[in-house]
Amino acid sequence: MKLIDTTEERHQKTARYAKAMGHPVRLHVLELLSTQNCCYSGDLSEELPIAKSTLSQHLKELKDAGLIQGEIEAPKIRYCLNRENWAEARQLFGKLLGW
Repeated sequence: MKLIDTTEERHQKTARYAKAMGHPVRLHVLELLSTQNCCYSGDLSEELPIAKSTLSQHLKELKDAGLIQGEIEAPKIRYCLNRENWAEARQLFGKLLGW
């Protein structure tokens, strides 16, 4: 059985980004990172009232989707938006929502 149009690459990408954004903590992280160049994991854990391990899981989900990138600067990790994929997500959602 063949899926109707949902197998198109843009639908796959839109769904991947939507899944990654599907939690309030991840939306908060994206909002914070969109207002600054980068942020360290320790700063994010101070900003969000959740366990560091939980934050780490949310960051991993965003990173796996390609919305953020992280660089190790021992002993911390610096996170930034992946600007190229962030722009693509905005474009895909805009097209989906008719903007």
